[in-house]
Amino acid sequence: MVKRFLVTDEDLEELIHSYCRDFTALAREGRYDPITGRDSEIQQTILILLQKGRKNCCYLAPAGVGKTALVVGLAQEIVKGNVPDYLKDARVLEVDLASMAAGTSGMSEFQERFIPICKGFAERYHDPAYTKFIMFLDELHTIMPLVHGSAYRGLSEVMKPYLTVGDLHVIGATTRDEYRMFVAEDPALDRRFQKIYLNVPSPEETMEILKNIRPGYEKHHRIKISDECLELIISLTNEHMKRRNQPDKSIIMMDAASAYHVLENGIGGELSKESVKYMIGKETSLNPKALEG
Repeated sequence: MVKRFLVTDEDLEELIHSYCRDFTALAREGRYDPITGRDSEIQQTILILLQKGRKNCCYLAPAGVGKTALVVGLAQEIVKGNVPDYLKDARVLEVDLASMAAGTSGMSEFQERFIPICKGFAERYHDPAYTKFIMFLDELHTIMPLVHGSAYRGLSEVMKPYLTVGDLHVIGATTRDEYRMFVAEDPALDRRFQKIYLNVPSPEETMEILKNIRPGYEKHHRIKISDECLELIISLTNEHMKRRNQPDKSIIMMDAASAYHVLENGIGGELSKESVKYMIGKETSLNPKALEG
């Protein structure tokens, strides 16, 4: 007997294509840099996803620490096959709420796009013929009823029935303060999520992250990037960009300094400290000559 779903396979794939980013498909294509230093958090995520009851998690960390990168790391582990059978070939899908809301005239029209995705994932959850769908929602707090000015306000009420019966796997991401102010205010939703706290990487941990992603940037810019330049980037961003977090600020400055170096000197050389200081000076409105290092 052929099982009939309310949301057909064709319709679900069209919704995924239109409104989701498939992390596992992109990881399979080698589109991401290697994720370093988050093995423990990835294992925590897998442990939560394997559970029968509270199988949803939320990453709590300041902006720039790597919440989305952690989801990428999970997708990479799934693609490598480094997960239990339950999660083999699972699909990690980020729902792009902004594109889903584009062109809608109100919440009801927006929900007409969102609900079939939830329903499609949920009705396949218990069917062994389908791999698991893992829904990723960045800025999770924006779907809560208490958030004013969000186009997705109240969407949590749509999801709650599916979370209550346990037919969805959801990974959320937000900051600790926003979780406390908006998500934790709804005890029914709060208890559906297990929290994973991400710390800001130390300079040593940031260095390891930069070393691991360096080959991709060297290939793109066609220059060499020395350890000394990486150390300088970390030192200067820590000193002069205190409102932003590692590793994001160092990755951005490594990329920008490399681009500037190529613009000024062409390809084939080695990233200069002068290029690093110039771009960090430009970013911070400081005179590059005044930057130490």
